[in-house]
Amino acid sequence: MTSESTQKPNFEASLKSIEIENFFDRVFYRPVGYQIALLLRNTGITPNFVTIVSIFFGVAAGWFFYPENIWQNLAGIGLLIFANILDCVDGQLARLTGIKSETGRILDGLAGDLWFVSIYSFLAMRLAVHLDSEYAWTLAALAGASNLVQANITDYYKTLHLYFISLKTGAEFDTVEKVKQRLNLMKGINRLQYRLYLYYTVLQTKLTPQLQRLLQCLYSKYGEDFPPEIRKQLRAKSLKIIPNINLITFNWRSIVLFISLIAGQVWIYLLWEIIVLNIVMVVAIGRHEAMCKEFRLTIKE
Repeated sequence: MTSESTQKPNFEASLKSIEIENFFDRVFYRPVGYQIALLLRNTGITPNFVTIVSIFFGVAAGWFFYPENIWQNLAGIGLLIFANILDCVDGQLARLTGIKSETGRILDGLAGDLWFVSIYSFLAMRLAVHLDSEYAWTLAALAGASNLVQANITDYYKTLHLYFISLKTGAEFDTVEKVKQRLNLMKGINRLQYRLYLYYTVLQTKLTPQLQRLLQCLYSKYGEDFPPEIRKQLRAKSLKIIPNINLITFNWRSIVLFISLIAGQVWIYLLWEIIVLNIVMVVAIGRHEAMCKEFRLTIKE
């Protein structure tokens, strides 16, 4: 008889929820990450260690994007793809082993930020060869800032969707008040990490005023654990907006980055980030805010 400890975990058990995964994650990144997580789960390698390794690969990718050399650029693309696979592995390994921590979640978000700091810096240096340095760095800085906000709101809405599924599934969903409470208990480097995370959470709430009003209405009426029927309705409404959110995730962004590198025209990616993805984000926020306002007025009746 096979013991519980030796049974192969189910693929979906390694995911937060299949509902929030985009196409490329479902067909490539998550399945590959799952196989690697299975290999690592009994080795003593922690999810945080995997995250740290992913930082080195992601940052190194940026360096390979600097030369106007297709083979070096392709090497950088390979490094970034592998970094994203590892980014999947850390979360999947955490869920398979039960090794989870607040530090791990913050470190995971920081990893992606460090990848793109490197990428945008080297793209700016590459563009500065053909364009005035000031314009090149301004363009890269605007793209980087756009990326930061887009990643922030994407993470927020996906974590919120998990919270709508159930209190347990959405345990990582945070409010500013919760983060402040935990910040007061932190010391040293953890306190610094949490202060950065607080700014991250404040931005999320500033961009979603109707959502904040809806949450306050729900909390005052039902407490933190909403009735199943309310969760079902919220989940269904949120699910309609997830496809919009997925358009501004790493996978679709990276496809345009890879195309622009292969074409030797990196400015295409920077303008795509600044113009197209910001429009997609604004539309997604607008749709979500309208949904929240409508639902709040409904439950107040």
